[in-house]
Amino acid sequence: MFGLLLSKVMDVSPIQRQSIISLVSTVGLTAFGLLSTMYFSHTVGPAPLGAYFLFLAYFGIFTLIGDAGFGTAAVKRISEGTDQNAFFTALIALKVGLFLVTAVALVVVYHFGADLFSPDLTLWLLVALFVGALYTAVNSGTAGSGKVGISQITNLINNVSKIVMQIIAVFLGFGAGGLIGGFVAGMAVGMFVNLRYLDLRLVRFNRKHISSLSTFSFWIFLSSGGILVFNYADTVLIGYFMTEADVGIYRVAFQLTSLATFVSLALHSSLFPRVSNWSAHNEISLIESALSRAFTYSLLLALPVCVGGWLLGERLLYFLYGAPFAAGASALVILLAVQVAFVFTDLQTMSLNAMDRPRDSFRVTAVAVVVNIALNLLLIPVIGLIGAALATFVTMLLNAVLARRVLSNVMCVKLETGSVRNILVATGAMAGVTGLFGLFFPLMHIASVMTAVVLGAAVYAIVLMRLDRTIHDELQGIAVKMGVPWPSCL
Repeated sequence: MFGLLLSKVMDVSPIQRQSIISLVSTVGLTAFGLLSTMYFSHTVGPAPLGAYFLFLAYFGIFTLIGDAGFGTAAVKRISEGTDQNAFFTALIALKVGLFLVTAVALVVVYHFGADLFSPDLTLWLLVALFVGALYTAVNSGTAGSGKVGISQITNLINNVSKIVMQIIAVFLGFGAGGLIGGFVAGMAVGMFVNLRYLDLRLVRFNRKHISSLSTFSFWIFLSSGGILVFNYADTVLIGYFMTEADVGIYRVAFQLTSLATFVSLALHSSLFPRVSNWSAHNEISLIESALSRAFTYSLLLALPVCVGGWLLGERLLYFLYGAPFAAGASALVILLAVQVAFVFTDLQTMSLNAMDRPRDSFRVTAVAVVVNIALNLLLIPVIGLIGAALATFVTMLLNAVLARRVLSNVMCVKLETGSVRNILVATGAMAGVTGLFGLFFPLMHIASVMTAVVLGAAVYAIVLMRLDRTIHDELQGIAVKMGVPWPSCL
């Protein structure tokens, strides 16, 4: 059974195959994550969830120091096909050295700012940073050597293991500590699975390998700092100006919007090594075509999720997570728009980095970072969660516009206007039907809300497939090759 499924998957083109693997794993993982977060929200409430999200923010900040951009740089250099083992070994050595620097920095911060970290949190951060350094090093080696599918699957195993262990820990009453422990254990499991499929070996390396990684990683490090601001500045500042419960409410709303980015994240993972290779061989036309198609397929999900969330978001928060989390409904409206802008930011900065232009990527991100910090400091104390969401939206949109401008200097960046127009029309039809359903059947129960979701999704799919034969034929072709039945209504 598994062998038959694998053979069908292998019949699909490499980019489509890797994107499908990433998409399926992302969809499954996000669904699992959403269900587990629903359990956590009803079991422990907003404050412990907020404490866990703050841990993730601090982990991300110190991970930036411990990675310094070398992980992405290693994927780039290894994917180019020269001295792969040497670059991988250099990465391991750098990761170990940077972990020691990070550990010292964390201890110093703890001693001079004990009000920020408790002893337990400091210990958890040290363990998580060590395990995370090893996990990301091995994963970079796997992804860089072309095994993007394996890398995606082990990421899935990592996250599934994390969630399972978190559920068990919360059930046993460990609260925020259980959530953190499950997070660390998941990375350990993913690392050991990844090692099973890693072909790279430790060999001698020299200064030129370190220099090559450093040249690329420096700008990746600076760009990653910008991404870190987008991911965590609002979380940290909400925790500073408001409460841990507010952090929990905000991050749960943000998690719900992640449904919009399934496709763009899947395409990011599968396209980076391809774009890197095409760029190395100056095949710019292939990059242009792939990026345009990536925009279309990312918006295929992002736009209807955004509009559907505007219509049903408050009801979904109330029924799925509990009454306290409905307070994040206003922020949710803005955060859904953030994810549409994220599609363009993510795919365009990915292209810049893969084309060996991390300096340009950093310059774009640096401008948005300054604006993001200023807006968060200005708006959160005044309008709370809505202010954090507005700051994120404005800066994500700015980042997308600037990234397009820079990328347009080296290639033609364009949308497939016909397909995007069809997506917008289908989204409008979905919104109309969903709105009418809400008028005739008040959304006072979870059953009616989920019925509205399913009905809206069905209308969107049918209208889009009727309007856009190119998308229809591509999706049908992939389904047929994989042996998945194609609905007759489409």
